[in-house]
Amino acid sequence: MSTTHFSGSSQYVASQELMSTVNIAIALQKPLLIKGEPGTGKTMLAQAVADALGKKLIIWNIKSTTKAQDGLYVYDVVQRLYDSQFGNAGVDDIAKYVKLGKLGEAFSAEEQVVLLIDEIDKADLEFPNDLLWELDRMEFYIPETKETVRARQRPIVIITSNAEKELPDAFLRRCVFHYIQFPDQEQMEAILRVHFDKLDEELVQQALSAFYQLRQLRGIDKKPSTSELVDWLRAMVAGGVKPEEISKEIPYVGVLLKKDKDLQTLQRSCK
Repeated sequence: MSTTHFSGSSQYVASQELMSTVNIAIALQKPLLIKGEPGTGKTMLAQAVADALGKKLIIWNIKSTTKAQDGLYVYDVVQRLYDSQFGNAGVDDIAKYVKLGKLGEAFSAEEQVVLLIDEIDKADLEFPNDLLWELDRMEFYIPETKETVRARQRPIVIITSNAEKELPDAFLRRCVFHYIQFPDQEQMEAILRVHFDKLDEELVQQALSAFYQLRQLRGIDKKPSTSELVDWLRAMVAGGVKPEEISKEIPYVGVLLKKDKDLQTLQRSCK
């Protein structure tokens, strides 16, 4: 049974502030813009909201080459030309060659969906502005078929950004904004409980201590994220690492640090 109030989920640890912001965005029918460093659960939030509200999730992954038009529809003129050359039936039916994009799918859905526009700052600077009309009006026009696609149910729109680029002010004015802080040690422990049924308590505490010391180490370029901590713990469990070993050195450090420069920084700090 679906609802429109988000109160977290068993698979996602959300702060009270984040849950309140999600619900405000839903109530105001505005896109929710989520920023935060990698590993803070921005993308997973959309799945958690969809699961908790009992709604379908549609994901639009943004790349550097993505255009706003891609999310609305694509007119496959090449396929139509190919069909006409080979005498295939139905080439006069232009609608056959129009395929809705992710935004079009969300608008056309019979029931309200959650639409994730993931990593919007990967696209060029014009991309957010090009979406303003559609996100405001919840409709777009297809000139090839002279059809207007209107949202049957206004989707819950969640937009993520890694803050690689500044987004236009006009776009920001239309969003509800929330910055997800990197989890503190207490929150991180709760997150780990979601991923692991049973863990040695001493191993968890030693691992968390080493993890946060590593993140605070001066000169680390790519700080390890939540997903890397989870992988690291799995590696240590699989390798039979004892809690006391972590206090002497960081085993399987390549699971946490992925750059030569960061490994060298760690080595220098240990001398």
